[in-house]
Amino acid sequence: MTAAALTHYLHAHIPLSQAMGVSAIEASPARVELGAPLAPNINVHGTAFGGSAATLALLAAWSVLHLRLEAEGLPNRLVIQRSTADYLTPIAGAFSAVATLDNADLESFFTTLNRKGRARLSVTAELVFEGNVSGRLTGDFVALAEPGAA
Repeated sequence: MTAAALTHYLHAHIPLSQAMGVSAIEASPARVELGAPLAPNINVHGTAFGGSAATLALLAAWSVLHLRLEAEGLPNRLVIQRSTADYLTPIAGAFSAVATLDNADLESFFTTLNRKGRARLSVTAELVFEGNVSGRLTGDFVALAEPGAA
């Protein structure tokens, strides 16, 4: 899936992403980077609202796993079970979230999904502002095998 296609997918299926001005900068089964402008995500202090920052990171983490499952040809429903966020520095402008599967135990994840029809994986996304990591979100995602799902 291209970055433009991921942007379209998110806007069509998760309307909040469109309201936030989210756009995909990079989209692959190994790495997703999503960006968002400050204006629709601003708080009373003139920085990014924590909920918007967490949502962007959650969308990036969900997207990289979604794209990997799609690349593996595994129809599923992918849902978030739990997430934690750490905010390190204020975000005072356009920002992005980057998620990879570099440290994920994908072999066990796919084995469990194929055997049990359900598997859990933790994915971390970093919030980036002006080239520096401004926060991190780790989400535990559950994939439920579902023939014909997208």
